[in-house]
Amino acid sequence: MSDETLTPIPDQVAAFRVAVLAKLAYSVGKDAEHATEHDWFEAVALATRDYMVDFWLDDERRTQRKKQKRVYYLSLEFLIGRLLFDSLSNLGLLDIARAALAEVDVDLDRIRTLEPDAALGNGGLGRLAACFMESMATLGVTAHGYGIRYEHGLFRQAIVDGWQQEQTETWLDFGNPWEFERPEVVYAVSFGGSVTSITDAQGHQRQIWQPAETVRAVAYDTPVVGWRGASVNALRLWRARATEELHLERFNAGDHLGAVAEVARAESISRVLYPADSTEAGQELRLRQEYFFVSASLKDLLRRHLSQHSTLLNLPQQAAIQLNDTHPSIAVAELMRLLVDEHELPWDKAWELTVNTLSYTNHTLLPEALESWPVSLMERLLPRHMQIIYLINAHHIDALRAQGLHDFDLLRSVSLIEEGNGRRVRMGNLAFLGSHSINGVSALHTQLMRETVFTDLHRLYPQRINNKTNGITFRRWLHQANPALTQLLREHLGDGVLDSPEETLPQLEPFADKAAFRKRFIEQRRQSKVALAALVQERLNITLNPDALFDVQVKRIHEYKRQLLNLLHTVALYQAIRAEHTTEWAPRVKIFAGKAAASYHQAKLIIKLANDVARMVNNDPTVRGLLKVVFLPNYNVSLAESIIPAADLSEQISTAGMEASGTSNMKFALNGALTIGTLDGANVEMSERIGLENMFIFGLTAQQVNVRKRANDYNSEAAIAASPRLAEVLLALRSGVFSPDDPARYVGLVDELTWNDRFLVCADFDAYWDAQRQVENLWRQHQRWWRAAVLNTARTGWFSSDRTIREYATDIWHALE
Repeated sequence: MSDETLTPIPDQVAAFRVAVLAKLAYSVGKDAEHATEHDWFEAVALATRDYMVDFWLDDERRTQRKKQKRVYYLSLEFLIGRLLFDSLSNLGLLDIARAALAEVDVDLDRIRTLEPDAALGNGGLGRLAACFMESMATLGVTAHGYGIRYEHGLFRQAIVDGWQQEQTETWLDFGNPWEFERPEVVYAVSFGGSVTSITDAQGHQRQIWQPAETVRAVAYDTPVVGWRGASVNALRLWRARATEELHLERFNAGDHLGAVAEVARAESISRVLYPADSTEAGQELRLRQEYFFVSASLKDLLRRHLSQHSTLLNLPQQAAIQLNDTHPSIAVAELMRLLVDEHELPWDKAWELTVNTLSYTNHTLLPEALESWPVSLMERLLPRHMQIIYLINAHHIDALRAQGLHDFDLLRSVSLIEEGNGRRVRMGNLAFLGSHSINGVSALHTQLMRETVFTDLHRLYPQRINNKTNGITFRRWLHQANPALTQLLREHLGDGVLDSPEETLPQLEPFADKAAFRKRFIEQRRQSKVALAALVQERLNITLNPDALFDVQVKRIHEYKRQLLNLLHTVALYQAIRAEHTTEWAPRVKIFAGKAAASYHQAKLIIKLANDVARMVNNDPTVRGLLKVVFLPNYNVSLAESIIPAADLSEQISTAGMEASGTSNMKFALNGALTIGTLDGANVEMSERIGLENMFIFGLTAQQVNVRKRANDYNSEAAIAASPRLAEVLLALRSGVFSPDDPARYVGLVDELTWNDRFLVCADFDAYWDAQRQVENLWRQHQRWWRAAVLNTARTGWFSSDRTIREYATDIWHALE
């Protein structure tokens, strides 16, 4: 794809070539003759970064001069993926760089593959944060992303004998050419100890926290450039360091390991994303991580604010802090601590500033994901914060009683402290009380927030909950991931598809009825399928037919996302192909990818089942090439960029009411895949905009699921008895057909589906089977399928992260000029 309509200007090509060669010599320390491919990658990245810095410094000077409001986006994840093409494309340098490197016999498309994916996120939450950072830069919203610079991040997934194995991710082995270390930007972050009450000279009682442990947070900045260099914002990530790198006295005494024990303890904070929290030590590390980055970030933003303003009393007018999920919700207590203890503001004024500055995005209705921490852990690790949380709670409950609200159940529901099975701090409630805006991420999710997890808080504060449906950046998920489709769209719609897809993409609709356009649309899809088939052949030695239906489910492995339902259908389809010879079956490739949390046994078992099914299906000659099953290991952004443009069918089949939004559904639809899914999350809004006739919607609705839950009706015996096809699948799993080495492997899984089917897999199975038969019928009606595919692309423009950020900036942050 060309980023500009004109051929690159020779002077620009020459200038970029000179810049790369200079970086190769003076930053990498190599000459062109002896440079490795990775040396070239590093030189190109550093040269590109220089272009970004020019914009970046200009933007910062302009922001300071105009005293523009700043947005601070706090997120435990930023799944940014590879940055080389992202940055070159947004700067308008992609063709220039390609031409410049060709002059020195270097293939830009080859060296881009040497860049590791930054291991800074897990799934949709982190990818959303990355899209939002890019959109904020594109729209000119002055923003700072704050997170953790994980040394290893999430694990690298390997599949060994069908089982997931977690291996250390080594994305920083060769350094990170995009970041700037800021050794002068360091903050002390404290843990443990005790709190002492004193009376100061003015007679005011003050609380003095005397911590037992302190670590240093060191800043690393990565510039994030917007489309066509609109502006550049900073992603500031914190690395944990010990206050002393070496206890020299202990080392000289011969205690060589003990001398660096504090270093290991401190640096473990920024070592791994989402350490397993199935143990007390794991829980403590998770809380240490969350407080570590929140404390450093708040201290940093307050320092920046005071460097430009003489008071903190205008903080809400000059700063907006967005909490991305409950992970940073300790920010409510930490901001109060900083304002009251360190800046000596009165409690009531500090609370007013806190609430008016903070806003909170909720991403889940699952109780286990709405974090809570044992009071005992919080008191031990963050004793001053526990005091503040108690005080916030006391003021809150007292205010409700003063309003005449004495209902015990209501007060217990909205309390920050859960008094049930062990006293715990409810971080979701804390984030709600401490924020002026609480938003969901799809219309359905937001409504369910009001009706379920925050129903009582919503009654008390009816104006706080609002909706901001998620979006994706088209620069990454169309321009870069699918250059062939992008070029086709440009030819027919012009460059508006690059700059204003929300307005331009709907103009594609008439082309859905033009046979010549559909033919070109099919050709670009087939190119992507051939490329994905080659990748699968290389990695798994499995041969795929690019003319088969590519049926794709790629996302984090979780029971509510129901990869298991897809696998039950896969087994049923396999059995039917073998037995029902008179039925016409469309050739199909089932593609799975995704990681299971290290301590999530059931999710790991689902991965094993996918690989067991794949092994049997792919080696069975009686299937006659009509079905192939693939599980691609180590799913990440780069792999997604290969899979999504090649998908014909997008699986979005979560139990209705449990997926907050989803964003892969938007990426697939943008690239022309048809969706099979439940009316869950953003699928609801997609169906309204794309049209139910261009999707395959099935299964129980969120309301019907809720009725079942209230009735506690999880016994699936009746559903299984009414579905001979499902019964046959479960019998095959129970009897070890797919696990001859361990016939009992899936007995527990089948029992769970039978007696405690919490995610209603069995209840939706027959509807899912019928929807999949509709898929096959439409797939054989070639022109109808591709007409629907074109309409999916044409009608997805609204799901742009630019639209989402514009809504945040206008309605919540008030940060657009």
